[in-house]
Amino acid sequence: MRLVMNQPAERMDRPYARRWWALLVLCLSLLIIVMANTALTVAAPDMTQDLGLSSADLQWVIDGYTVPYAALMLPLGAIGDKYSRRGALILGLVVFGGGAIAGSLVDSSTGVIAARAVMGVGAALIMPATLSLLAATFPREERAKAITLWTATAGLAIAAGPLVAGALLEHHGWSSTFLINVPIAALAIVGALVLVPPSRAAHHHRIDHVGGLLSVVWIGSLVYMIIEGPHFGWGVKAVTAAVVAGAGLVAFVVWELRHPRPVVDVRRFAHRRFAGSNLAVALFFLAVFGAFYYLTQHLQFVLGYDALDTGVRMLPLAGAVFVGSALTGYLTPRVGMKITVTAGMVGGTAALALLTRVDAASSYGDLVLPLTMLGLAIGLALSPCTDAIMGAFPEAELGVGGAVNDTSLELGGSLGIAILGSVLASSYSAHLSDATAGSKLPAGALSTAQDSVGAGYAVAQGIGDKARQLGEQAARAGQAGNTEKAAQLKAQADQLAHGAQRMADAVGSSFSDAVAHTSLIGAVILGVGTVLVAFLLPRKGGAHPGEAPEQAAEEQPELTGAAAR
Repeated sequence: MRLVMNQPAERMDRPYARRWWALLVLCLSLLIIVMANTALTVAAPDMTQDLGLSSADLQWVIDGYTVPYAALMLPLGAIGDKYSRRGALILGLVVFGGGAIAGSLVDSSTGVIAARAVMGVGAALIMPATLSLLAATFPREERAKAITLWTATAGLAIAAGPLVAGALLEHHGWSSTFLINVPIAALAIVGALVLVPPSRAAHHHRIDHVGGLLSVVWIGSLVYMIIEGPHFGWGVKAVTAAVVAGAGLVAFVVWELRHPRPVVDVRRFAHRRFAGSNLAVALFFLAVFGAFYYLTQHLQFVLGYDALDTGVRMLPLAGAVFVGSALTGYLTPRVGMKITVTAGMVGGTAALALLTRVDAASSYGDLVLPLTMLGLAIGLALSPCTDAIMGAFPEAELGVGGAVNDTSLELGGSLGIAILGSVLASSYSAHLSDATAGSKLPAGALSTAQDSVGAGYAVAQGIGDKARQLGEQAARAGQAGNTEKAAQLKAQADQLAHGAQRMADAVGSSFSDAVAHTSLIGAVILGVGTVLVAFLLPRKGGAHPGEAPEQAAEEQPELTGAAAR
């Protein structure tokens, strides 16, 4: 047996014998690129303190990964289709691992942001390659089951990121959350060479470079606007990005409609099954990433869990994803995709609705049911949608199909953090202002505390530290026999200590109320989206399950004819 797998998947006359081992490699590759985002939410406090990051710096450390990741997937997916899908996966792992090494060594905000951007480029190569190689390696009758495991891995990674980061931060610095990716990427590279068969499109058409460039422009500008506007204000940068995104999208659609071999045929979005599946993926990750963003903060700051404990307490979500994925494999063939996906989205909406009950008295026990329901919903809904999206593309465009699915996912996640994060920030600020009214808190201190829940507790801690200092001064004055001064200082210390406790209580209750309000907005968005998706998805038998394969079959002769010409 050869050490390196060289037989292309397209030339095999029977299903690849080690295809499930190959899926393990693909899922491992997917795991690290999703964890790279979720792990950072736990490592952010240590990184902020060590590097002296401002809130703007920290935002771009997180989102410096997202912009190239989302913007580059379509053209890189097309390049993988033409030249080598396995080659794209391996190159992506090398680039991702190199960025992780650089991120662990730098000592400035600029360096970390640049390293994260490099990792984002690697992720943009890896993500569509995993789905396209899965689709090329597995026969169509097994593809849905394989995609179910792929989506379950994505759900696991969302919850596992904070757990792994928390375990590392117990004994190591934040740089370890970068370095942990390197051996995993190396193992995935070896696994890809040994276990994953090479694959590429059978027809080698010229790549639509203009369409690819336009997709980078409009998606990159859209993600930049989503990040810049809500977090830093709708100034010149955000407005310019919005204009460029809009113009770029129009130009992209017009170009793709007229091009004989577009990077992605936008006419597919006129098919209800395809459009509904993409909308469901985007909406689900809007809800999941948005909820994840504020629940991890609630666990760490309000409930006082450390990084590791926070990761452990997100595990119900990960376990429920696997249960939901098992259920969808049973339900979808029996009741149809429409009912399964709609049920998942209703469950996700209900989970967010339960989070509206969070208040200052809530404990972790109040979060377990919503987390479990959200995980079940992810498992139920995402696998059928991803399967439908991939099934809409012929074998020659599997990389582009994976990129379309993953772009919907990434845009949804970015919107979730931007929209729900913005609602959270404004709600927390307003509630804190009301809670501290009449407290004689200096305006500067209130403004600082309104910046974030972490800043709020830091202000409370600062007041408490000052109270302790006055208490020590009072003790020294008493020892020196100056009882009058000692009494005055002790009275001031007690007053400040009481003020510090009031401030901490106000921050906790304000953030809890903000979580409830934000969850309501998220539930409304996902609820409205559920109605739209239910309308778009065809009934079982209404648009037959063979819709996508037939579409692929129709397009394949066209591709062959073009190659002959």
